[in-house]
Amino acid sequence: MIVLWTSLFLLLFSALAIALHKLWWTPYRIQRTMASQGIRGPPYKLFYGNTREILQFKNEASSRPLNLSHDVFPRVQPHISTWTGTYEPELIKEVLNNKDKAFPKPEMDGFVKKLLGDGLVTTEGEKWAKQRKLANYAFHGDSLKGMLPAMVDSVHMMLDRWKNLHGDEIEVYQEFTILTSEIISRTAFGSSYVEGRNIFEMLRKLTLIASRNAFKIRLPGISKLWKTNDELESEKLENGIRDAMLEIIRKREEKVKAGELDDLGNDFLGLLVKASHSDDESRRITITDLVDECKTFYIAGHETSNTMLTWTVFLLAIHPDWQDEARKEVLNVFGNQDPDPDGIAKLKTMGMIINESLRLYPPVVGLIRKVATKTRLGKLVLPANMRLYIPNLKLHHNPQIWGDDAQLFKPERFSEGVAKATNNNLAAFFPFGLGPRTCVGFNFATAEAKIALSMILQRYTFSLSPAYVHSPTQLLTTSPQHGLQVIFHAL
Repeated sequence: MIVLWTSLFLLLFSALAIALHKLWWTPYRIQRTMASQGIRGPPYKLFYGNTREILQFKNEASSRPLNLSHDVFPRVQPHISTWTGTYEPELIKEVLNNKDKAFPKPEMDGFVKKLLGDGLVTTEGEKWAKQRKLANYAFHGDSLKGMLPAMVDSVHMMLDRWKNLHGDEIEVYQEFTILTSEIISRTAFGSSYVEGRNIFEMLRKLTLIASRNAFKIRLPGISKLWKTNDELESEKLENGIRDAMLEIIRKREEKVKAGELDDLGNDFLGLLVKASHSDDESRRITITDLVDECKTFYIAGHETSNTMLTWTVFLLAIHPDWQDEARKEVLNVFGNQDPDPDGIAKLKTMGMIINESLRLYPPVVGLIRKVATKTRLGKLVLPANMRLYIPNLKLHHNPQIWGDDAQLFKPERFSEGVAKATNNNLAAFFPFGLGPRTCVGFNFATAEAKIALSMILQRYTFSLSPAYVHSPTQLLTTSPQHGLQVIFHAL
């Protein structure tokens, strides 16, 4: 009994010591170091830092809808808008290029770790390089071109479903969630949305749990003694997702053994399974790595594409002139035929519209890096373990970069390309990141958006429903808080 109480005391003492170091000493040291260089922020509160104020800011902002303004930064990130000043693009470029390995991605923990695991988005070093090489092969060049027919088929399924809907109003955010989920399933994992529906539902629930706990503080180690309902539910979901992923992999392997497939395939799942069986230890990945990579591309592959499509349709719905221009281009390139790879490359106006949509409503609104060791950045000396938050949404809306019309939808600013629009300032526009960790799925998501938009424009004109409430918010990506209701009229 004495040994039990002693062990419990040591466990509690250790947890308290770790908590004090993490939640008091480290923040205090960092704040004092930065204040000595003239960089000051809101005062840090013991244990919960500034999370209560952040939650208060976000709750207040989410309770007030906007008019149809694109000045969304104060609503989506009210705490960043209130507490920060100007940003220097050159310093941002130095951090994200990370040439000296001084600014790695921070380690993920808690609910985000359960959601993404140790996939491509979160890892560093040799493991990241191995994963990146696999992903580059799967989502570029001929591999990407081979995915386009599956994208077209998935959009056809959505449009067929629309024919059977009653009335002209469609909640497109929900529709695009289904569409992009099916596309990532078919193209990357060889399964239809019906087969992967359970996985997406579990991922959706886990995403909501991660989102609502993003600014909640838990004492380190306390979960070993007592778990919240969200922690218990997230563990159940994590295990369920793993089991479902392994079942899809098992079915693929059984089809090969039965002779129904010649090999494991060259889609992303096939490449991962092959890597897990590789005789070359430097290329081999574990089953856990395989599952984490699948989770990463399931969640990232449909979240980014979904929000990109949603906000682009929103912008075209309230700007019928640009909708007409996009439709003219699509009909000129494709007529009434399905999109093809050569034609997709010719959609210049569509590309301008998508870039402007990504500028105003980027799917990911901020990037996080960690200071690995004491480092000089510009005129500042940054202490080790400091987190750097780079709000690309703020830079995308900065009048000093984009001019006085920064809050307006003007696709023509991209008429001569991104470099011309940003005056060759790489850190002015980076909806999919910057540097070596630029999103590997950028070309995939763009092709997906161009195909879906082209096929919609061939068949419908559309406008915003009076039921729509403009309330952009940040979940995992920039999402319409109350959905996006659009009225469609068949051509």
